[in-house]
Amino acid sequence: MSTVPRGASPLPPLTAGPYRRRLTVVAFVATIGGLLFGYDTGVINGALRPMTEELGLTPITEGVVTSSLLFGAAVGAVVGGRLADGWGRKRTILLLAFAFLAGTLTCVAAPGFEVMVAGRIVLGIAVGAASTVVPVYLAELAPFEIRGSLSGRNELMIVIGAFAAFVVNAVIGNLLGHLDGVWRIMLAVCAIPAVFLFVGMLRMPESPRWLMARGRDAEALEIMRTIRPDGRAEAELAEIARVAAEESAERTTGWRAVLANPWLRRILLIGIGIAVFQQLTGINTIIYYGQTVLVEAGFDEHAALIANVVPGAIGVVGGFIAIVNMERIDRRTTFILGYALTTVCHVLIGIASVAFPVGNPARPYVILVLVVAFVGSMQTFLNVATWVILSEIFPLHMRGLGIGISVFCMWIANALLGLFFPTIVDGIGITGSFLMLAAFNLLALGFVHRWLPETRGRTLEALEQDVTTGAIYTVPRRGRR
Repeated sequence: MSTVPRGASPLPPLTAGPYRRRLTVVAFVATIGGLLFGYDTGVINGALRPMTEELGLTPITEGVVTSSLLFGAAVGAVVGGRLADGWGRKRTILLLAFAFLAGTLTCVAAPGFEVMVAGRIVLGIAVGAASTVVPVYLAELAPFEIRGSLSGRNELMIVIGAFAAFVVNAVIGNLLGHLDGVWRIMLAVCAIPAVFLFVGMLRMPESPRWLMARGRDAEALEIMRTIRPDGRAEAELAEIARVAAEESAERTTGWRAVLANPWLRRILLIGIGIAVFQQLTGINTIIYYGQTVLVEAGFDEHAALIANVVPGAIGVVGGFIAIVNMERIDRRTTFILGYALTTVCHVLIGIASVAFPVGNPARPYVILVLVVAFVGSMQTFLNVATWVILSEIFPLHMRGLGIGISVFCMWIANALLGLFFPTIVDGIGITGSFLMLAAFNLLALGFVHRWLPETRGRTLEALEQDVTTGAIYTVPRRGRR
Protein backbone atom coordinates (compact mmCIF):
# COMPACT_ATOMS: atom_id res chain seq x y z
CA MET A 1 0.00 0.00 0.00
CA SER A 2 1.29 3.42 -0.88
CA THR A 3 2.56 5.55 1.96
CA VAL A 4 2.13 8.86 0.16
CA PRO A 5 -0.68 10.33 -1.92
CA ARG A 6 -0.91 9.33 -5.54
CA GLY A 7 1.06 11.67 -7.72
CA ALA A 8 3.28 12.84 -4.87
CA SER A 9 7.01 12.45 -4.39
CA PRO A 10 8.15 10.35 -1.44
CA LEU A 11 8.76 12.46 1.65
CA PRO A 12 12.30 12.72 3.05
CA PRO A 13 12.81 10.05 5.73
CA LEU A 14 12.67 10.77 9.43
CA THR A 15 16.10 11.18 11.00
CA ALA A 16 17.32 11.69 14.53
CA GLY A 17 17.11 15.20 15.89
CA PRO A 18 15.77 17.57 18.54
CA TYR A 19 12.34 17.61 16.87
CA ARG A 20 11.59 14.22 18.46
CA ARG A 21 12.03 15.69 21.93
CA ARG A 22 9.74 18.55 20.98
CA LEU A 23 7.06 16.13 19.77
CA THR A 24 7.35 14.17 23.02
CA VAL A 25 6.82 17.31 25.10
CA VAL A 26 3.84 18.43 22.99
CA ALA A 27 2.24 15.00 23.25
CA PHE A 28 2.76 14.86 27.01
CA VAL A 29 1.20 18.27 27.65
CA ALA A 30 -1.76 17.76 25.29
CA THR A 31 -2.54 14.33 26.71
CA ILE A 32 -3.01 15.77 30.19
CA GLY A 33 -6.47 16.31 28.71
CA GLY A 34 -6.69 12.52 28.37
CA LEU A 35 -5.51 12.13 31.97
CA LEU A 36 -8.34 14.40 33.10
CA PHE A 37 -10.76 12.41 30.93
CA GLY A 38 -9.71 9.17 32.64
CA TYR A 39 -9.69 10.55 36.18
CA ASP A 40 -13.08 12.28 35.91
CA THR A 41 -14.76 9.18 34.49
CA GLY A 42 -13.05 6.80 36.92
CA VAL A 43 -13.26 8.72 40.19
CA ILE A 44 -17.02 8.12 40.48
CA ASN A 45 -16.22 4.41 40.98
CA GLY A 46 -15.08 4.99 44.55
CA ALA A 47 -16.73 8.33 45.29
CA LEU A 48 -20.31 7.26 44.56
CA ARG A 49 -21.02 5.21 47.69
CA PRO A 50 -19.97 7.88 50.28
CA MET A 51 -21.54 10.57 48.07
CA THR A 52 -24.80 8.64 48.08
CA GLU A 53 -24.84 8.54 51.87
CA GLU A 54 -24.08 12.25 52.33
CA LEU A 55 -26.36 13.62 49.60
CA GLY A 56 -29.13 11.09 50.16
CA LEU A 57 -29.10 9.75 46.62
CA THR A 58 -31.51 7.06 45.46
CA PRO A 59 -30.67 4.36 42.89
CA ILE A 60 -32.23 6.60 40.22
CA THR A 61 -30.30 9.73 41.23
CA GLU A 62 -27.10 7.67 41.49
CA GLY A 63 -27.55 6.75 37.84
CA VAL A 64 -28.26 10.39 36.97
CA VAL A 65 -25.12 11.60 38.75
CA THR A 66 -23.02 8.99 36.95
CA SER A 67 -24.56 9.43 33.50
CA SER A 68 -24.87 13.25 33.59
CA LEU A 69 -21.15 13.50 32.85
CA LEU A 70 -21.60 11.10 29.95
CA PHE A 71 -24.52 12.94 28.37
CA GLY A 72 -22.53 16.17 28.80
CA ALA A 73 -19.62 14.47 27.04
CA ALA A 74 -21.85 13.66 24.07
CA VAL A 75 -22.59 17.37 23.70
CA GLY A 76 -18.93 18.25 24.22
CA ALA A 77 -17.84 15.84 21.49
CA VAL A 78 -19.87 17.70 18.85
CA VAL A 79 -19.21 21.19 20.20
CA GLY A 80 -15.50 20.50 20.68
CA GLY A 81 -14.96 19.24 17.15
CA ARG A 82 -16.71 22.20 15.58
CA LEU A 83 -14.99 24.68 17.89
CA ALA A 84 -11.58 23.19 17.12
CA ASP A 85 -12.24 23.51 13.39
CA GLY A 86 -13.18 27.17 13.69
CA TRP A 87 -11.14 28.43 16.62
CA GLY A 88 -8.06 26.22 16.48
CA ARG A 89 -6.90 23.06 18.23
CA LYS A 90 -4.66 24.80 20.78
CA ARG A 91 -7.11 27.48 21.92
CA THR A 92 -9.86 24.90 22.26
CA ILE A 93 -7.71 22.75 24.55
CA LEU A 94 -6.92 25.84 26.66
CA LEU A 95 -10.65 26.47 27.04
CA LEU A 96 -11.18 22.84 28.05
CA ALA A 97 -8.57 23.13 30.82
CA PHE A 98 -10.61 25.98 32.30
CA ALA A 99 -13.82 23.93 31.98
CA PHE A 100 -12.20 20.97 33.77
CA LEU A 101 -11.23 23.24 36.66
CA ALA A 102 -14.63 24.95 36.86
CA GLY A 103 -16.52 21.65 36.77
CA THR A 104 -14.27 20.11 39.43
CA LEU A 105 -14.72 23.01 41.85
CA THR A 106 -18.49 22.95 41.32
CA CYS A 107 -18.67 19.24 42.15
CA VAL A 108 -16.41 19.56 45.19
CA ALA A 109 -18.56 22.36 46.62
CA ALA A 110 -21.92 20.80 45.67
CA PRO A 111 -24.41 21.04 48.57
CA GLY A 112 -26.87 18.67 46.94
CA PHE A 113 -27.93 16.58 43.98
CA GLU A 114 -28.81 19.43 41.58
CA VAL A 115 -25.49 21.29 41.86
CA MET A 116 -23.59 18.00 41.62
CA VAL A 117 -25.34 17.17 38.34
CA ALA A 118 -24.60 20.68 37.00
CA GLY A 119 -20.91 20.30 37.81
CA ARG A 120 -20.81 16.83 36.28
CA ILE A 121 -22.37 18.15 33.08
CA VAL A 122 -19.66 20.84 32.83
CA LEU A 123 -17.01 18.17 33.37
CA GLY A 124 -18.72 16.01 30.78
CA ILE A 125 -18.61 18.74 28.16
CA ALA A 126 -14.88 19.13 28.83
CA VAL A 127 -14.30 15.36 28.72
CA GLY A 128 -16.25 14.94 25.47
CA ALA A 129 -14.52 17.84 23.76
CA ALA A 130 -11.10 16.59 24.88
CA SER A 131 -11.92 13.15 23.49
CA THR A 132 -12.32 14.68 20.01
CA VAL A 133 -9.81 17.53 19.96
CA VAL A 134 -6.70 15.99 21.55
CA PRO A 135 -6.46 12.94 19.21
CA VAL A 136 -6.93 15.18 16.16
CA TYR A 137 -4.31 17.64 17.45
CA LEU A 138 -1.76 14.85 17.95
CA ALA A 139 -2.53 13.14 14.62
CA GLU A 140 -2.05 16.42 12.74
CA LEU A 141 1.28 17.13 14.45
CA ALA A 142 2.74 13.62 14.07
CA PRO A 143 4.79 12.31 11.12
CA PHE A 144 2.82 9.53 9.46
CA GLU A 145 5.51 6.95 10.32
CA ILE A 146 4.84 7.34 14.07
CA ARG A 147 1.31 8.76 13.98
CA GLY A 148 -0.30 5.72 15.58
CA SER A 149 2.07 5.55 18.53
CA LEU A 150 2.06 9.33 19.09
CA SER A 151 -1.67 9.95 18.86
CA GLY A 152 -2.32 6.72 20.77
CA ARG A 153 -0.63 8.22 23.81
CA ASN A 154 -3.84 10.06 24.56
CA GLU A 155 -5.67 6.79 25.21
CA LEU A 156 -2.74 5.64 27.33
CA MET A 157 -3.11 8.77 29.44
CA ILE A 158 -6.86 8.09 29.73
CA VAL A 159 -6.22 4.67 31.26
CA ILE A 160 -3.48 6.14 33.47
CA GLY A 161 -6.01 8.73 34.62
CA ALA A 162 -8.58 6.03 35.41
CA PHE A 163 -5.92 3.98 37.22
CA ALA A 164 -4.90 7.08 39.20
CA ALA A 165 -8.55 7.54 40.17
CA PHE A 166 -8.77 3.94 41.41
CA VAL A 167 -5.57 4.34 43.45
CA VAL A 168 -6.65 7.69 44.91
CA ASN A 169 -10.05 6.22 45.76
CA ALA A 170 -8.49 3.19 47.45
CA VAL A 171 -5.98 5.23 49.46
CA ILE A 172 -8.33 8.03 50.50
CA GLY A 173 -11.25 5.66 51.03
CA ASN A 174 -9.31 3.37 53.36
CA LEU A 175 -7.33 6.08 55.21
CA LEU A 176 -9.93 8.83 55.41
CA GLY A 177 -13.15 6.92 54.87
CA HIS A 178 -14.33 7.81 58.38
CA LEU A 179 -14.46 11.53 57.50
CA ASP A 180 -17.58 13.23 56.25
CA GLY A 181 -17.20 14.42 52.67
CA VAL A 182 -14.33 12.05 51.84
CA TRP A 183 -15.68 11.90 48.27
CA ARG A 184 -15.05 15.65 47.93
CA ILE A 185 -11.33 15.03 48.48
CA MET A 186 -11.37 12.34 45.79
CA LEU A 187 -12.94 14.75 43.30
CA ALA A 188 -10.71 17.71 44.25
CA VAL A 189 -7.54 15.94 43.11
CA CYS A 190 -8.65 16.57 39.50
CA ALA A 191 -7.99 20.31 39.87
CA ILE A 192 -4.21 19.76 39.87
CA PRO A 193 -3.81 18.35 36.31
CA ALA A 194 -6.37 20.90 35.02
CA VAL A 195 -4.04 23.72 36.08
CA PHE A 196 -1.04 21.95 34.54
CA LEU A 197 -2.89 21.50 31.25
CA PHE A 198 -3.74 25.21 30.99
CA VAL A 199 -0.23 26.39 31.86
CA GLY A 200 1.44 23.82 29.60
CA MET A 201 -0.71 24.48 26.53
CA LEU A 202 0.19 28.17 26.60
CA ARG A 203 3.63 27.18 25.25
CA MET A 204 2.47 24.52 22.79
CA PRO A 205 2.14 25.10 19.00
CA GLU A 206 -1.03 25.22 16.93
CA SER A 207 -1.64 22.42 14.42
CA PRO A 208 0.23 23.27 11.18
CA ARG A 209 -2.49 21.55 9.14
CA TRP A 210 -5.16 23.74 10.73
CA LEU A 211 -3.04 26.84 10.04
CA MET A 212 -2.61 25.80 6.40
CA ALA A 213 -6.37 25.36 6.06
CA ARG A 214 -6.72 28.97 7.26
CA GLY A 215 -4.14 30.32 4.80
CA ARG A 216 -1.54 30.96 7.50
CA ASP A 217 1.26 29.20 5.62
CA ALA A 218 4.18 31.10 7.15
CA GLU A 219 3.11 30.24 10.70
CA ALA A 220 2.56 26.62 9.70
CA LEU A 221 6.07 26.38 8.24
CA GLU A 222 7.65 27.95 11.31
CA ILE A 223 5.95 25.42 13.58
CA MET A 224 6.56 22.45 11.28
CA ARG A 225 10.31 23.17 11.27
CA THR A 226 10.35 22.61 15.05
CA ILE A 227 8.71 19.16 14.82
CA ARG A 228 10.34 17.72 11.67
CA PRO A 229 13.93 17.05 10.52
CA ASP A 230 15.61 19.41 8.06
CA GLY A 231 13.95 19.41 4.64
CA ARG A 232 10.95 17.39 5.74
CA ALA A 233 8.83 20.35 6.91
CA GLU A 234 8.79 22.04 3.50
CA ALA A 235 8.00 18.77 1.70
CA GLU A 236 5.08 17.92 3.99
CA LEU A 237 3.55 21.38 3.79
CA ALA A 238 3.87 21.35 0.01
CA GLU A 239 1.99 18.05 -0.06
CA ILE A 240 -0.72 19.41 2.23
CA ALA A 241 -1.10 22.45 -0.02
CA ARG A 242 -1.26 20.26 -3.14
CA VAL A 243 -4.05 18.11 -1.77
CA ALA A 244 -5.92 21.18 -0.54
CA ALA A 245 -5.72 22.79 -3.98
CA GLU A 246 -6.98 19.63 -5.71
CA GLU A 247 -9.97 19.40 -3.41
CA SER A 248 -10.67 23.10 -2.90
CA ALA A 249 -14.07 22.79 -4.56
CA GLU A 250 -15.09 20.25 -1.93
CA ARG A 251 -13.74 22.16 1.04
CA THR A 252 -16.81 22.37 3.17
CA THR A 253 -17.64 20.85 6.51
CA GLY A 254 -21.41 20.95 6.26
CA TRP A 255 -23.86 18.07 6.45
CA ARG A 256 -24.89 18.49 2.83
CA ALA A 257 -21.37 17.88 1.53
CA VAL A 258 -21.06 14.72 3.61
CA LEU A 259 -24.49 13.34 2.72
CA ALA A 260 -24.02 14.13 -0.98
CA ASN A 261 -20.85 12.05 -1.25
CA PRO A 262 -21.45 8.29 -0.81
CA TRP A 263 -17.85 7.70 0.26
CA LEU A 264 -18.00 10.39 2.95
CA ARG A 265 -21.30 8.96 4.20
CA ARG A 266 -19.71 5.54 4.35
CA ILE A 267 -16.64 6.67 6.29
CA LEU A 268 -18.88 8.56 8.73
CA LEU A 269 -20.96 5.43 9.36
CA ILE A 270 -17.77 3.41 9.87
CA GLY A 271 -16.53 6.00 12.37
CA ILE A 272 -19.84 5.87 14.25
CA GLY A 273 -19.77 2.07 14.28
CA ILE A 274 -16.22 1.90 15.61
CA ALA A 275 -17.02 4.45 18.32
CA VAL A 276 -20.27 2.83 19.49
CA PHE A 277 -18.93 -0.73 19.50
CA GLN A 278 -15.99 0.41 21.64
CA GLN A 279 -18.49 1.35 24.34
CA LEU A 280 -20.56 -1.82 23.91
CA THR A 281 -17.54 -3.86 24.97
CA GLY A 282 -18.63 -2.77 28.46
CA ILE A 283 -15.23 -1.36 29.43
CA ASN A 284 -16.78 1.65 31.12
CA THR A 285 -19.12 -0.47 33.20
CA ILE A 286 -15.93 -1.67 34.90
CA ILE A 287 -14.61 1.89 35.21
CA TYR A 288 -17.84 3.28 36.67
CA TYR A 289 -19.23 0.27 38.52
CA GLY A 290 -16.16 -1.91 39.05
CA GLN A 291 -16.61 -1.80 42.82
CA THR A 292 -20.27 -2.75 42.44
CA VAL A 293 -19.43 -5.68 40.12
CA LEU A 294 -16.77 -6.96 42.53
CA VAL A 295 -19.13 -6.65 45.51
CA GLU A 296 -21.67 -8.64 43.47
CA ALA A 297 -18.90 -11.17 42.80
CA GLY A 298 -18.38 -11.67 46.54
CA PHE A 299 -15.86 -9.12 47.84
CA ASP A 300 -16.78 -6.86 50.75
CA GLU A 301 -16.81 -3.10 50.07
CA HIS A 302 -13.29 -2.28 51.29
CA ALA A 303 -11.75 -5.32 49.60
CA ALA A 304 -13.58 -4.47 46.36
CA LEU A 305 -12.18 -0.92 46.49
CA ILE A 306 -8.65 -2.32 46.72
CA ALA A 307 -9.22 -5.16 44.22
CA ASN A 308 -10.56 -2.60 41.77
CA VAL A 309 -7.03 -1.21 41.41
CA VAL A 310 -5.89 -4.44 39.70
CA PRO A 311 -7.95 -4.00 36.48
CA GLY A 312 -6.79 -0.37 36.40
CA ALA A 313 -3.15 -1.41 36.60
CA ILE A 314 -3.60 -4.03 33.87
CA GLY A 315 -5.25 -1.36 31.73
CA VAL A 316 -2.12 0.78 31.97
CA VAL A 317 0.11 -2.17 31.03
CA GLY A 318 -2.15 -2.93 28.08
CA GLY A 319 -2.00 0.70 27.00
CA PHE A 320 1.81 0.63 26.89
CA ILE A 321 1.75 -2.59 24.86
CA ALA A 322 -0.77 -1.02 22.48
CA ILE A 323 1.49 1.98 21.88
CA VAL A 324 4.41 -0.31 21.02
CA ASN A 325 2.26 -2.34 18.63
CA MET A 326 0.63 0.61 16.86
CA GLU A 327 3.36 0.74 14.20
CA ARG A 328 3.89 -3.03 14.10
CA ILE A 329 0.41 -4.53 13.65
CA ASP A 330 -2.16 -3.47 11.07
CA ARG A 331 -5.21 -1.66 12.41
CA ARG A 332 -7.64 -4.29 11.10
CA THR A 333 -5.70 -7.13 12.71
CA THR A 334 -5.65 -5.25 16.00
CA PHE A 335 -9.43 -4.75 16.00
CA ILE A 336 -10.19 -8.34 15.00
CA LEU A 337 -7.96 -9.73 17.76
CA GLY A 338 -9.44 -7.32 20.29
CA TYR A 339 -13.08 -8.11 19.67
CA ALA A 340 -12.41 -11.85 19.53
CA LEU A 341 -10.68 -11.76 22.93
CA THR A 342 -13.27 -9.54 24.64
CA THR A 343 -16.07 -11.79 23.39
CA VAL A 344 -14.36 -14.82 24.91
CA CYS A 345 -13.75 -13.01 28.20
CA HIS A 346 -17.40 -11.98 28.52
CA VAL A 347 -18.60 -15.52 27.84
CA LEU A 348 -16.21 -16.88 30.47
CA ILE A 349 -17.37 -14.31 33.06
CA GLY A 350 -20.97 -15.34 32.41
CA ILE A 351 -20.11 -19.03 32.74
CA ALA A 352 -18.01 -18.48 35.88
CA SER A 353 -20.82 -16.65 37.65
CA VAL A 354 -22.94 -19.82 37.20
CA ALA A 355 -20.20 -22.38 37.84
CA PHE A 356 -19.16 -20.57 41.05
CA PRO A 357 -22.40 -19.59 42.78
CA VAL A 358 -22.71 -16.93 45.47
CA GLY A 359 -21.04 -18.18 48.65
CA ASN A 360 -18.34 -20.16 46.85
CA PRO A 361 -15.02 -18.80 48.23
CA ALA A 362 -13.40 -19.03 44.78
CA ARG A 363 -16.12 -16.96 43.07
CA PRO A 364 -14.79 -13.42 43.69
CA TYR A 365 -11.24 -14.32 42.67
CA VAL A 366 -12.21 -16.20 39.51
CA ILE A 367 -14.41 -13.31 38.37
CA LEU A 368 -11.68 -10.80 39.26
CA VAL A 369 -9.15 -12.71 37.11
CA LEU A 370 -11.58 -12.79 34.17
CA VAL A 371 -12.39 -9.09 34.55
CA VAL A 372 -8.65 -8.36 34.53
CA ALA A 373 -8.28 -10.47 31.36
CA PHE A 374 -11.12 -8.51 29.73
CA VAL A 375 -9.65 -5.13 30.67
CA GLY A 376 -6.20 -6.20 29.48
CA SER A 377 -7.56 -7.39 26.13
CA MET A 378 -9.59 -4.22 25.69
CA GLN A 379 -6.79 -1.83 26.53
CA THR A 380 -4.17 -3.74 24.52
CA PHE A 381 -6.12 -4.12 21.28
CA LEU A 382 -9.14 -1.79 21.18
CA ASN A 383 -8.99 1.39 23.24
CA VAL A 384 -5.87 2.97 21.78
CA ALA A 385 -6.68 1.68 18.30
CA THR A 386 -10.18 3.17 18.38
CA TRP A 387 -9.00 6.70 19.09
CA VAL A 388 -6.11 6.42 16.63
CA ILE A 389 -8.30 5.30 13.74
CA LEU A 390 -10.94 7.96 14.46
CA SER A 391 -8.20 10.58 14.17
CA GLU A 392 -7.03 9.09 10.84
CA ILE A 393 -10.01 8.17 8.69
CA PHE A 394 -11.72 11.53 8.16
CA PRO A 395 -10.57 14.05 5.53
CA LEU A 396 -9.33 17.39 6.90
CA HIS A 397 -12.37 19.31 5.68
CA MET A 398 -14.73 17.10 7.72
CA ARG A 399 -12.36 15.91 10.44
CA GLY A 400 -13.87 17.97 13.22
CA LEU A 401 -17.42 17.15 12.10
CA GLY A 402 -16.71 13.46 11.54
CA ILE A 403 -14.92 12.75 14.78
CA GLY A 404 -17.39 14.95 16.64
CA ILE A 405 -20.40 12.98 15.41
CA SER A 406 -18.68 9.63 15.97
CA VAL A 407 -17.66 10.51 19.51
CA PHE A 408 -21.10 11.99 20.19
CA CYS A 409 -22.60 8.60 19.38
CA MET A 410 -19.90 6.94 21.48
CA TRP A 411 -20.80 9.01 24.52
CA ILE A 412 -24.54 8.44 24.05
CA ALA A 413 -23.90 4.68 24.01
CA ASN A 414 -21.63 5.11 27.04
CA ALA A 415 -24.26 7.17 28.89
CA LEU A 416 -27.09 4.74 28.21
CA LEU A 417 -24.99 1.78 29.34
CA GLY A 418 -23.85 3.71 32.42
CA LEU A 419 -27.42 4.72 33.24
CA PHE A 420 -28.98 1.27 32.91
CA PHE A 421 -26.14 -1.12 33.82
CA PRO A 422 -26.99 -1.26 37.57
CA THR A 423 -30.60 -2.05 36.66
CA ILE A 424 -29.49 -4.70 34.15
CA VAL A 425 -27.23 -6.39 36.72
CA ASP A 426 -30.03 -6.26 39.26
CA GLY A 427 -32.47 -7.78 36.76
CA ILE A 428 -30.45 -10.49 35.00
CA GLY A 429 -27.34 -10.73 37.20
CA ILE A 430 -23.70 -10.91 36.20
CA THR A 431 -24.34 -13.92 33.97
CA GLY A 432 -26.98 -12.30 31.78
CA SER A 433 -25.20 -8.92 31.74
CA PHE A 434 -21.88 -10.25 30.47
CA LEU A 435 -23.46 -12.66 27.98
CA MET A 436 -25.34 -9.64 26.58
CA LEU A 437 -22.02 -7.80 26.24
CA ALA A 438 -20.54 -10.88 24.53
CA ALA A 439 -23.28 -10.67 21.89
CA PHE A 440 -22.45 -7.01 21.24
CA ASN A 441 -18.75 -7.87 20.88
CA LEU A 442 -19.54 -10.62 18.39
CA LEU A 443 -21.47 -8.12 16.27
CA ALA A 444 -18.51 -5.73 16.47
CA LEU A 445 -16.16 -8.45 15.27
CA GLY A 446 -18.28 -8.98 12.16
CA PHE A 447 -18.50 -5.22 11.58
CA VAL A 448 -14.74 -4.55 11.62
CA HIS A 449 -14.02 -7.63 9.51
CA ARG A 450 -16.46 -6.45 6.84
CA TRP A 451 -16.13 -2.65 6.85
CA LEU A 452 -12.95 -1.35 8.52
CA PRO A 453 -10.34 0.03 6.07
CA GLU A 454 -6.62 -0.20 6.73
CA THR A 455 -4.83 3.07 7.60
CA ARG A 456 -1.46 2.12 9.06
CA GLY A 457 1.66 3.56 7.43
CA ARG A 458 -0.11 6.13 5.24
CA THR A 459 -0.08 9.93 5.32
CA LEU A 460 -3.27 11.76 6.24
CA GLU A 461 -3.24 13.29 2.76
CA ALA A 462 -3.09 9.86 1.10
CA LEU A 463 -5.96 8.66 3.25
CA GLU A 464 -7.91 11.84 2.54
CA GLN A 465 -7.69 11.35 -1.21
CA ASP A 466 -8.67 7.68 -1.03
CA VAL A 467 -11.58 8.28 1.36
CA THR A 468 -12.99 11.10 -0.77
CA THR A 469 -12.83 9.03 -3.97
CA GLY A 470 -13.72 5.66 -2.42
CA ALA A 471 -10.37 4.13 -3.36
CA ILE A 472 -9.70 3.23 0.28
CA TYR A 473 -12.39 0.52 0.04
CA THR A 474 -10.75 -1.16 -2.95
CA VAL A 475 -7.27 -1.65 -1.48
CA PRO A 476 -6.31 -5.05 -0.04
CA ARG A 477 -7.70 -5.39 3.48
CA ARG A 478 -4.53 -6.86 4.86
CA GLY A 479 -3.01 -3.37 4.76
CA ARG A 480 0.60 -2.72 3.92
CA ARG A 481 2.56 -5.13 1.82
